[in-house]
Parts: sequence; C-alpha cells; structure tokens
Amino acid sequence: MTDDLPDGLLVADGDARVITFNAAAARMTKIPADLAIGRDFRDVLPLYDAEGRDWWKCLAPYDGLATRTRHPERSLFLPGGCELLVTAAYRRDERGRVRRFTVCLRDAAHRARQERDRADLVSTVAHELRSPLTSVKGFTATLLAKWHRFNDDQKRVMLETVNADADRVTRLITELLDVSRIESGRLEMRRQVVDLAEATRKVIAGRIAAGEPEDRFRFEEHGDLPEMWLDPDKIDQILGNLVENAVRHGAGTVTIVVEPDAHKEGATVSVRDEGQGIPPEAVSRVFRQFWRGPGGNRRGGTGLGLYIVKGLVEAHGGTITVRRAPGGGAEFRFTLPAGAPDYAS
Repeated sequence: MTDDLPDGLLVADGDARVITFNAAAARMTKIPADLAIGRDFRDVLPLYDAEGRDWWKCLAPYDGLATRTRHPERSLFLPGGCELLVTAAYRRDERGRVRRFTVCLRDAAHRARQERDRADLVSTVAHELRSPLTSVKGFTATLLAKWHRFNDDQKRVMLETVNADADRVTRLITELLDVSRIESGRLEMRRQVVDLAEATRKVIAGRIAAGEPEDRFRFEEHGDLPEMWLDPDKIDQILGNLVENAVRHGAGTVTIVVEPDAHKEGATVSVRDEGQGIPPEAVSRVFRQFWRGPGGNRRGGTGLGLYIVKGLVEAHGGTITVRRAPGGGAEFRFTLPAGAPDYAS
C-alpha cells in the first residue's frame, strides 16, 4: 500500500532500523528498497541543511526531548545535492521512548518552479508598471512646474496621456490580482442570468468606440441558448481578452460565434481571426503565464491574458481550447455549462 503513495515514506523502528521504504523514497534517493530495509535510517537517508550540517546529528531524534511529536516541513539536501522537502513524526511508548520514527519526503523541484514563476511574475509586472508610471510622473511634474507655458491643446494632450497610462496601471494591477486569486482558488463567482450574445455585442461595440473599424468584426449567433447563470463581469473579461488577443496578434476579420454546445446543455463561444495562427508546437503553452503570440503588437501586454481567461472559464465549470480557424488564423473556443445555482432554485 505504501508504494501507492505519491510522496516518499521511510519508517524506522525503536532501534533506528528501516522497516518501511516505499517506491517513491527509493526513486528520490536512488536506493533500492531491499538495500534500505534493516539498515540504520541515518545511513540510508543522510540529510544535510543548507549550511552542510548533518541534520540527524542536529535533530537527535532518539535522544531529544520526549515531548516532541513531529517536525514541520523543511528543505534538506542529499549528498549529491538533490533537494527534498522533509517532515517527520514520532510514535512513542508510555515512557516516551521512540517506537516509530516516520519521515516523509517530497521532491522540491515543483516548489522551486512555483517560486521561479512568482519571481518572474513580480519582475514582469514591475517592468510593465515602470513605463506608465514614469510617463505619469513626468507629465504631472511638467504641468505643475510650467502650467502657464502650455496652451489648452498641449495641456489636454498631456492629461489624456496621463489618463491612458493610469488606466494601463489599473489594468496591470487587476491582472496581478486575478492571477493571485486563480492560483489560490479564491475567485468569487457572482452568478446571474447573462445573455451571452448581448455581452458579445457589447464587447464589439466597445472596440469600435475605441477606434477599431466596424468591418473588422463579424458576429454570428446560431440557435437558442439555454438559460446561462454566469458572472457578468468575468464573462466581459473573458470575451474582452479573447477579442483583444485576436485584434493584437491576428489579422483580417475577427469573427465571434455564439451557439449551443454539442449536447444542447450549455453554450459555446468561438473567437477566430485570419492571421498566421498559432504554431502547433506552441499550442500546449498558449494558456501558460507570460505566453505571447507570434508577431503582432506586444506593447503593454504581460502575457497573462490567456492564462487569466482559462482560469475564469474553468471557474465557471467550463473548458477552453485553441485550434486552427476554418479560414486560417487561430480559433479560441470555450464552452460553459448552463443551469442555475442552488440559491436560484
């Protein structure tokens, strides 16, 4: 049974001899289980802290205080440099003597990757924030120092730039908060009945009002949708990010199709462009943090948009995929389930 555990497990008896050494522990330490059983666990699993000290000599598990019951997780190293996350627990007799000493091992590589991802996220967002904040500071300082030297048109241009850069900072901070909520599972869903077709029209109208040509977009609605209980703000964010991605990285007409899903139990939305599409080797990376599409205007983007879209779709219980569009380019297709939440019954 212990070989089914995903983490490494070593159990030593009252004489510090190994009585259990599961398959995961053998894989991590490169020591076959049959060679570990019966040996002193300190010889089987020599562990050192970051300063190179022998951890078992520091811990003295069989000679320390009889009140100890466990040790919290900490990072330790095997002689070859392999890093492990180690926890330990005691089972004692009525006199406080150690009857069983259990050590759990976990590969530290995954946590190290998470820490690097967080560092990359902080670095990326800090870099993206620097440019608009420098602009805001520069124009504001100039206006304060030389207000009367500029005419109204010059002041308006400078204030419009400050306003646009402030919006950019707000968007970046919102993205950072979204990533944090997605990773921690703390996304709050405020569901209500949403008209997906109308939400799509609103996103398109917003792009046109912002200066995009009206003939850049085509909207298609096929069939009748079931009643969709969704978070309207998050649906606007999903649609907005996908349309912006198609405009920024794609080419030609951006087509948005809203229709019932294959089983008539939900809705499917497809966002297509007529650009170069996504290389097959990049498809598996599209929804990762910091991924950016080939070509297109990359200014002002953190590479977090599609990662956030995937998190928001999945928070609704849906799925999202990317493939080649019928007319070339990329097609992002997400499906959302229908049905009211319990409180709406």
